[in-house]
Amino acid sequence: MKTGEVLIEVVRNEMVESVHAGHLLILDALGNTLLELGDTDSLIYPRSAVKSLQAAAMVRAGAKLNNQQLALACASHAGSATHLAVAQSTLASAGLDESALRNTPDKPLDPKERAAWGDKAPTSLAANCSGKHAAMLATCVANGWNLVDYKKPEHPLQIAIRAEFESLSGEKITHVGVDGCGAALFAISLKGLANAIRNLTLSQDPLHQSVVNACRTNPVLVSGVGRLPTLLMEKASGLFVKDGAEGVMIISTASGEVIVWKMSDGSQRGASALAVATLSQLGISVDIERENVLGDGRVVGEIRASKLANHG
Repeated sequence: MKTGEVLIEVVRNEMVESVHAGHLLILDALGNTLLELGDTDSLIYPRSAVKSLQAAAMVRAGAKLNNQQLALACASHAGSATHLAVAQSTLASAGLDESALRNTPDKPLDPKERAAWGDKAPTSLAANCSGKHAAMLATCVANGWNLVDYKKPEHPLQIAIRAEFESLSGEKITHVGVDGCGAALFAISLKGLANAIRNLTLSQDPLHQSVVNACRTNPVLVSGVGRLPTLLMEKASGLFVKDGAEGVMIISTASGEVIVWKMSDGSQRGASALAVATLSQLGISVDIERENVLGDGRVVGEIRASKLANHG
């Protein structure tokens, strides 16, 4: 992929020590481009940032999920006891247990939860995608679809998800990969991602609104206590926020403004600073603790958004 533009600077003792480049797009409430940096037309893997689109397809296909189960279907969860219990409830609602999960086993995502997990073996339930996979299985049960091959692109479930992607993004899917959890991964452009999230947010379809509202009303289930997507949704009313692996982020407001970015090096470093800076472009002020640069155990610098200062 193209390098893009420098979006993040790591400053030590008033000197830029490192940078992170990427691609960024901000749309205003009318869908017009407010700010565009880097390449927004080339394909990217949006990773877990698009779990809401997958969840919408599952509900459309007949999955019966309550508000918490739907929020967890959209989540990259921390792996807390509450997260695992909701995933288990989704499975139980379809007459299944965790043995039905086919996502890649892992330990909890959050460092605190991972430390508490200790030496126990990784499991599919503990992995951050278990809510999505539990919902995928519930969708398959509702339709009488095969429960073993549901991750494959040719499975009816993935065909339904692909159709939802194409409908909301306005792009035809031309490239399919495999996500870390093992599910089919549909590549779209950053511009297509922004349009998809905007269309999902503003849709009058009760199905789409149920997905977005489930996340807004259950921010801890979507990520976890103290994690960036959760903090942003807790601190700014009406925000819908989801991150994805390899430096992908989506943010939308209730009025249809959208922020999306993809870091070229896949780094998550500086995401909080970039979120604060991009939201300020929309007139939204959010107080989030920044990442400091330490030297000899004290703060000697900061991680900051570099390009946004020139677009005030």
